[in-house]
Amino acid sequence: MKRILVVGSTGQIGSELTMKLRGIYGDTNVVAGYIKGAEPKGELALSGPAEQADVTDALGIAEVVKKHKIDTIYNLAALLSAVAEQKPQLAWHIGVGGLFNILEVAREVGCAVFTPSSIGSFGPDTPKDKTPQDVLRTPRTMYGITKVSGELLSDYYYHRFGVDTRSVRFPGLISYVTLPGGGTTDYAVDIYYSAVKGERFRCPIAAGTFMDMMYMPDALRAAIEIMEADASRFVHRNSFNIASMSFDPEIIFANIKKYVPDFEMEYDIDPLRQQIAESWPNSLDDSCARQEWDWKPQYDLDTMTRDMLARLKEKFGL
Repeated sequence: MKRILVVGSTGQIGSELTMKLRGIYGDTNVVAGYIKGAEPKGELALSGPAEQADVTDALGIAEVVKKHKIDTIYNLAALLSAVAEQKPQLAWHIGVGGLFNILEVAREVGCAVFTPSSIGSFGPDTPKDKTPQDVLRTPRTMYGITKVSGELLSDYYYHRFGVDTRSVRFPGLISYVTLPGGGTTDYAVDIYYSAVKGERFRCPIAAGTFMDMMYMPDALRAAIEIMEADASRFVHRNSFNIASMSFDPEIIFANIKKYVPDFEMEYDIDPLRQQIAESWPNSLDDSCARQEWDWKPQYDLDTMTRDMLARLKEKFGL
């Protein structure tokens, strides 16, 4: 049975991934790592062990790993794209310095490490449509720079020290459980909240701006499946493209209107997020993930929309 530490367990991905992992491996075998001021609450706090685990504190991480006999670390600590542009030094400190600490602990103790990358690792010099797995990556954001650096550092620790590092490049993630926290793709979460609440949606991303997106259940499955995959099939490790759907604001708006006919949207473009979005791919080619560990998404835009609307209505008692 695995013994897992989720670093960043109270974040957008971590809060859901921790509970998913506990459902698979047992509540006591998954430790919710958090930073001071962001302690687990509710079911996350009550269902299993929790420890302060700040990636900038290597000794603290090592103590938690040894105390709980951890063999797998999910390192989710990062600043999201728009926030990282406002705090580039902190983004580097957490995204790269923090990962270095995690990898050093993993090297010493013998842990496997999952650290997500992102579509943000690509840049304006990358082919926009069906972006290949192996392609020039020249991001123009600090978020993207930390992700490329993280991929390279993770591969280095695998080739140099034998640390079992694995990762996926997440598209924009859409969830009904946790509120977005400063990502460029967050409009695709906010739009559902507005639709369910009967509010007119102010879209910060321009019409015609396509980005890869994924429903959170598929993202959680990908993070778990890659760590369970047979590594002897791997040609790649850090990091695999994974894909599910690609759309622009007009397409997601039209899909929601099928189920909420009175829903309205207007544009109020955020220049920073628009600039970031335009530097990212329209869509990713995930054929390597499909070939090397049998990746396959379960949700498309319409099935996601129906589930999101139903879940949010339930959440708000509507």
